[in-house]
Amino acid sequence: MNLIARYLLREVAMAAGFVFVGLILLFSFFDLAGELGSIGRADYGFAQAALYVALNIPGHVYEIVPIAALIGALFALSRLVMNSEFTVMLASGVSNWRIAALLALAGVGFALLALLVGELVSPWSEQAAKRLKLRATESVVAQAFRSGLWVKDGNAFINAGEVLPDTSLRGLKVYEFSRDWELARIMTAESGSWEGKNRWTLGDVSDTSFLKSGIVVSHRQAMDWQSVLSPDILSVLLVSPEKMSTPALFGYIRHLRENKQQTTRYEVALWSKMFYPLAIPVVMLLALPFAFHSPRSGGIALKVFLGILAGLAFHLGNRLFAHVGLLNDWPPFLTAATPSLLFLALALLVLKRLERR
Repeated sequence: MNLIARYLLREVAMAAGFVFVGLILLFSFFDLAGELGSIGRADYGFAQAALYVALNIPGHVYEIVPIAALIGALFALSRLVMNSEFTVMLASGVSNWRIAALLALAGVGFALLALLVGELVSPWSEQAAKRLKLRATESVVAQAFRSGLWVKDGNAFINAGEVLPDTSLRGLKVYEFSRDWELARIMTAESGSWEGKNRWTLGDVSDTSFLKSGIVVSHRQAMDWQSVLSPDILSVLLVSPEKMSTPALFGYIRHLRENKQQTTRYEVALWSKMFYPLAIPVVMLLALPFAFHSPRSGGIALKVFLGILAGLAFHLGNRLFAHVGLLNDWPPFLTAATPSLLFLALALLVLKRLERR
């Protein structure tokens, strides 16, 4: 890699780093301000609120990677233009496509950062943050319905009245049906704790079986229970699909398909996570057209502002397509890929027009 390439990449990386720090501090300040109303509830004090905000930082890093990378590239290129260094690069024989390739290479580095944070750090930190707050405020995980969480397991329907932060259950009800969908058994338990390998230990159990000979009712203080329900599935309540790891999404989609349930939202989230790192180099390319102006002509601030708006349009377009795709039941792959493909086509078209000048 020649001197010009190393210099350009270093300038972009430094500018993006400063933007990262600024945006993270801004998001953390707003998060902390939002937590002030919860301070004082049970054991939730300022230290717990600060730790909660810190655990949410990886999620913010994952979300702002494209915007920070674009703004960093815009500022770096604008500074090069102001110092006439960009003109020197072009005069030295560096083509527009060469600069675009270098920006895309920087985007690959940012994409790897997003991939590592989004797969390894953010899902864990999001769950840890919410469990911390739920324990400190002595709260219960948000329920899917007023009656609690419902999960289908083969011919059984499971209702958990409360899911605690440690993924233990309270107010468990299991309705089992025969192959002809006739009610065969109702089991209720006051509590349930996860033991591993699809096994739960239930406490204070009432078991009612509907047999041809009559109704049989039994009571137990404790019993083992085998079920597909696991902490991985319950973690869906703690982390939104967009912030789950790819293996967790695969597992939950497989569970929903096995039980003939709707998977569109989770498939869109899965494909979006796959395209998200690939979209970052595309966003970086959007910075290059805004660098082609004379430093004496002025309007640099306006062009930087327009470039930031383009990045925000890309970010909001991704979200808009995801929601519109869900409403219209579009193919998940198409829903996730369309914004990136549109902006890639736009960036290449603009670069081609610049090359003709």
